[in-house]
Amino acid sequence: MAEIYHHGHRLLQDRFDTRRLADRIDQRLVDNVIDAHDKAFIEGLDMFFLATADEQGYPNCSYKGGEPGFVRVLDEHTVAFPNYDGNGMYLSTGNVLANPNVGMLFISFERGRRLRLNGVASIEEDDELMESYPEAQFVVRVRAREVFPNCPRYIHKYQLVERSRFVPKAGCSTPVPGWKRSEWARDVLPTNDPARAET
Repeated sequence: MAEIYHHGHRLLQDRFDTRRLADRIDQRLVDNVIDAHDKAFIEGLDMFFLATADEQGYPNCSYKGGEPGFVRVLDEHTVAFPNYDGNGMYLSTGNVLANPNVGMLFISFERGRRLRLNGVASIEEDDELMESYPEAQFVVRVRAREVFPNCPRYIHKYQLVERSRFVPKAGCSTPVPGWKRSEWARDVLPTNDPARAET
């Protein structure tokens, strides 16, 4: 595995005397393997945060949500998740096409646990997983470079009230979000967008 720390990390580690601690974390906790415990955690969640950057290094961070298990661990080095219909900007996945390096942050606000997975992403419109993700536009696969737990002490405790009714599910139609009915959006929706059928 590549060296996890660069000069900026080292500068602050030395400033605050955490270099020894950082090196121990790297030695003991950072790996490129998704173990069985990590797999169970990832596949039990219904959301994560995805960090990407464009070819110039400008960052973007987005929330990704689905039914529990929508992120799948395919093997000890690979996860996959669907890209569902959104606002059409493709800020995160467009960045993947320009710069495939991504960061994924998995958090359980109920259990107070989080996990980081940094890796290299790829996008496949004809991925074999497409048939198992209703209404997915394509599948994103991420090859893990670094997998490690993150200190949970600042995670605020939240409880799930309800899951979004807009997450696609097999055997039922997905409701149209209200913003697609707005005057500013109706005439520029994609030709095959279900919201067009309402106008």
